[in-house]
Amino acid sequence: MDTPLAWALVIAGIGGLVRGTTGFGAAMVMTPPLALLLGPKVAVPVTLLLETFAAAPMLRPAAVIARWRVIAPICVAAVLAVPLGGLLLAGASPMTLRRAIALTVMVFSLALLSGRRYQGAQRLSTSVGLGALSGTMLGATSIGAPPVILYLLSGPDPIAVTRANLTLYVVVISGAGLVMLWASGLLTLPTLQLAALLALPFISGVLLGARLFSRFSDQRFRQATMVFMFAVSLGVLFA
Repeated sequence: MDTPLAWALVIAGIGGLVRGTTGFGAAMVMTPPLALLLGPKVAVPVTLLLETFAAAPMLRPAAVIARWRVIAPICVAAVLAVPLGGLLLAGASPMTLRRAIALTVMVFSLALLSGRRYQGAQRLSTSVGLGALSGTMLGATSIGAPPVILYLLSGPDPIAVTRANLTLYVVVISGAGLVMLWASGLLTLPTLQLAALLALPFISGVLLGARLFSRFSDQRFRQATMVFMFAVSLGVLFA
């Protein structure tokens, strides 16, 4: 086994572990190192394939307890906005966009870690606006989840419902990203084969992470997630 492939298998396992524990985060963990190993034109579709299909064990239980009134408008708006992000990608520097996103996420992460928490109702207009922003970010940079993640984590829902909402949202938006990549001709046979190879460690990580999830209290879950988001954003900012 060559060294890049061995590292890719390890990265996939770590990404699955994060995904299973938090309900999100795999793309932010896997895409940067896989892009260094394999190139972004391979890393992005492989990551989105794993996010969309290999996370299947989490979908059924998530769908039962998710708050569809909150997550459905976010998903619809995000899917519709993905092509707009593709247009932005053609006219702007991806690095500039990524760093702007990283700064935004860092600010919100610090605000939430300081103890501030959204106490009001999750309005339809807010959900649609954040979904549209997220879809645009995904199309432009392949990192689209942070605005919705921060919105849901700061809301009043219990930990299990928040995790279920995030699980469904990440799969839907990743699927929309795959459609855009397919239309661009980036979903090649070698890419599909590599995704199939990485699916085993990724799914193993998801299942292990799902077991670890039960050990987190509501407060610890939110704090650990915010620290994680801040660290990833810091890395993206200086990458």
